[in-house]
Amino acid sequence: MPELPEVEAARRAIQENCLGKKIKKSVVADDSIVIDGVSASDFEAALLGKTIVAAHRKGKNLWLQLDSPPFPSFQFGMAGAIYIKGVAVTKYKRSAVKEDDQWPSKYSKVFVELDGGMEFSFTDKRRFAKVRLLKDPASVPPISELGPDALLEPMTDDELVASLSKKKKVAIKALLLNQSFISGIGNWIADEVLYQARIHPEQPAATLSRECCATLNKCIKEVVRYAVQVDAESSRFPLEWLFHYRWGKKPGKVNGKELLMFEVILTNNSFYRLLKKQWKLEQIVVNFLVIGFFTPVKRSLARLLLMVFRLAYWINLMFIAMQGIKLSLSLLVAGQLLLYLSYKRKSEIMLQIKSVNKENKVLGAKETEMAMPTIM
Repeated sequence: MPELPEVEAARRAIQENCLGKKIKKSVVADDSIVIDGVSASDFEAALLGKTIVAAHRKGKNLWLQLDSPPFPSFQFGMAGAIYIKGVAVTKYKRSAVKEDDQWPSKYSKVFVELDGGMEFSFTDKRRFAKVRLLKDPASVPPISELGPDALLEPMTDDELVASLSKKKKVAIKALLLNQSFISGIGNWIADEVLYQARIHPEQPAATLSRECCATLNKCIKEVVRYAVQVDAESSRFPLEWLFHYRWGKKPGKVNGKELLMFEVILTNNSFYRLLKKQWKLEQIVVNFLVIGFFTPVKRSLARLLLMVFRLAYWINLMFIAMQGIKLSLSLLVAGQLLLYLSYKRKSEIMLQIKSVNKENKVLGAKETEMAMPTIM
């Protein structure tokens, strides 16, 4: 998914090449999944003859200010990308269109031709992006609901500490991915920041010390600024960055140190959910537990399993009403086993967190900070 540096690179490319130019032609795809709330013909008519005045960004959203409203707004989704004919714009690893493809690409959702011959296109291969036509994009969702921009509105250490202290049960990576908390950070930036700050991704946000919060804040600023300075060109990222090793999701070594990869399942911005139901059958108290945290299975399978156990819970209620004690007890045993496995996994995570925290104390502050190389 394109993150802040990729979207900022697209904004800069438009700003450097398209400002002050009039739109001579526009072609909008007839795709109601991506083109949100307006017909293709109305969208095209709203752009024709307008001049591009400015390009704005917040988080992973980009919008163009024209000489009169409404303005086109682009939410990049998983594979949204901006292409300018004859201009090199950063290509995100998983959304790039091949250079030998037709122009504009068959994946183009909005194509614009400017006076002077300049052309650009917004493409989306996976159709998770949203393109809107709005009078004031910054004043309405999704942009109005975003938290402070990680590049333009960095938090102070005090602000970060205060914000994290309110998130008692939220894991730190889940919180960084929450765009209403801080906007622009996605998976690769969150992984990079936590790796450099030496913070376990599943550590509860409220348990971070003030020193850890300061290190985290410093790493957020440095990683984002560096990635933006090199126009999100990943080949120019420092060789010691986790970025170069994370895509295969296989254990390995970085700077001679063992690297452990594990998959985290996010359910409503939390890493695990425990649902506990109790009821009385004569003198017997029966507990049935449904665990919403499965690892290392994928998120879709985890959701399927959660639905199965929820269904089993209601079936269990029926059999209790029919005095089906044997099935009730068997389901109870299954639930207790799942609870044990969940707590076992949680214990392993806590041990990893304690190990990381202990290592940081032993190494000292200087060695835990990764120096950011100077851009040549």
